[in-house]
Formats: sequence, structure tokens, C-alpha cells
Amino acid sequence: MKKYLVLFLTVILVLSFASSCKKKAKEVPPPPPPQALEQPRVEKVEEPVLKEPILTEEEIFMKKTLEEINQEKPLAMIHFDYDKYNIRPDAASVLEANAGWLKKYQTAKVLIEGHCDERGTEEYNLALGEKRAKSTMDYLVSLGISPDRLRIISYGKSQPLDPGHDETAWAKNRRAQFLIIEK
Repeated sequence: MKKYLVLFLTVILVLSFASSCKKKAKEVPPPPPPQALEQPRVEKVEEPVLKEPILTEEEIFMKKTLEEINQEKPLAMIHFDYDKYNIRPDAASVLEANAGWLKKYQTAKVLIEGHCDERGTEEYNLALGEKRAKSTMDYLVSLGISPDRLRIISYGKSQPLDPGHDETAWAKNRRAQFLIIEK
């Protein structure tokens, strides 16, 4: 019986010891992280786009070099009949359009070049080229263009457009063409 008593006391001692110990706290999952504080939405401020000012046609014209303007060929050339310097009806409409451009850009000054085909002497063709340039200038003046804005020169047969030796080439070479010399 003594054995039972010792066993009984041991069990009671173990039970009392076990009951006197603190109970382990249940493992609680960590609290969810606090919701991230909503940061105020910062609208992405775009850099202001600097727009180039809208330029007028006159301002665009003034920004260009004379070479750029002449490459655009704003003034169309006209052609003449063989051994003539009078303005043909088809050339009159071209000159009216050229006068419109000159009225629009009133600071532009123009050189009118008179040209001939290869037939005839150099002296004769220089004189005929000058008459062609002069008749072209006179027609533009009749349309309201100031003669102070126009200059003439004759190249005779020295600067052909078409180096051919037939009527097609010669027709191209009998011309008055324009070169803007000042803006």
C-alpha cells in the first residue's frame, strides 16, 4: 500500500504542479499590417509643353534664306515665241500669279533674267534677252508691282535649260525667269 500512496502523491504532485504553471497562450497570428495609409494621390504634373508660336506666312518667309526661297521657285518662268519678246496669253496668267506673290511679299526684290535659244549671234541674243526681261518687267509693273523692286539682266544664249539642238530644246530656252535677290 505504501507503493500506492507514493504513486498517488506523485500523481497529485504532478497534477498540482501542472495546474499551477501558466498556460501557454495560444499562438495568435500576427495582426494584419495596418492598411497602408492612403497617400494622397499626386497627379503627375506634366511639364507645360511650350508650343512654338504660330508664325504668319510673312514671318516664315523672312526666316528663310534667299537660297531656300529660290529653291522653292515661288515665281514661275514664262516662255516666248521664236525671235519675239511680246508676252504670250499663256505667259500673262503666269505673270498675274507671280504679281500676286509679289504683292503678298512686298519687301521682296526680283531679278528678271532674259534668255534665248542658241540660234543667232551672241550680240543679237543678248539684245533679245534684254527685251524679253524688259517686257516681262513692264507687264508686272502694269499689274501694280513697283519698278523699284524689279531688276533685269540678259544672259542671251549663254545659260540654256536644255542643251539639245532641236525645236523642243529651243522652246524651253526662250524664257524669262525670276530670281529673288532681296527679301
